[in-house]
Amino acid sequence: MSIGLKHIPASSLYVSRPTWWLESRFHFSFAEYYNPNRTEFGNLRVVNDDLVQPHSGFGTHPHRDMEIFTYVIDGELTHKDSMGAHETLGRGSVQYMSAGLGVTHSEMNNGDKLLRFLQIWIKPDRKHYKPNYGSRVFGREDRHNKLHHVATSYDNYGNTEKDEGSGIIPIHQDANIFISEIDSDFTQEYLLQRRRQLYLVCIEGSLSVNKIVHMEARDALEVEGDEKDDQPLELTATGNRGAHFIMLEMAKA
Repeated sequence: MSIGLKHIPASSLYVSRPTWWLESRFHFSFAEYYNPNRTEFGNLRVVNDDLVQPHSGFGTHPHRDMEIFTYVIDGELTHKDSMGAHETLGRGSVQYMSAGLGVTHSEMNNGDKLLRFLQIWIKPDRKHYKPNYGSRVFGREDRHNKLHHVATSYDNYGNTEKDEGSGIIPIHQDANIFISEIDSDFTQEYLLQRRRQLYLVCIEGSLSVNKIVHMEARDALEVEGDEKDDQPLELTATGNRGAHFIMLEMAKA
């Protein structure tokens, strides 16, 4: 019985500043950054922590064959795409786009405040799905001192209805996304099933995992489950401001 924990400090992330309005921290190889040891984690291909200055952003650009999530941390993100979607999302909101056969979109900060968001790419279980878009607007109460399950596979979801209301988002991969914001000294428990793995990002605050790894803001943790047994995780917020984190859980690839 064993569980593998690999701590990835924020200081080790590649920082990209390609233009005056953008600062990005890449968890995996992306754009001008290539590290043969950091190309993906299972079916997780991209985790970018982006800061976008006011009245600027990503102009229209294409994507295909990728499940793309955006989690807004601060500020407001305005999305517009070739499928006709056009909306502005604030803190705690989740945006989902299944690029499939191909889609173009823009992501802009039209406000007066700095925008911070995580962009996450998960490889789909096959190529050439019909493109799709959806979003969910969540309040702090949805994730406060609990694991908020925001995405799962279509098989777990049970049907293909989506983008209606504020429920869980089904995706084209055996993966789950959880978000939580816990108070200082609060412990959130999670049982990692055998032959599964997860990628944990401490978005804000600080976090202790199984009293072994201490994480600060923007740190990440790769967790490899056991081959035979389920493994418990205890995530405890340390410090006065608690902890805000996201867990990306998936089958071992």
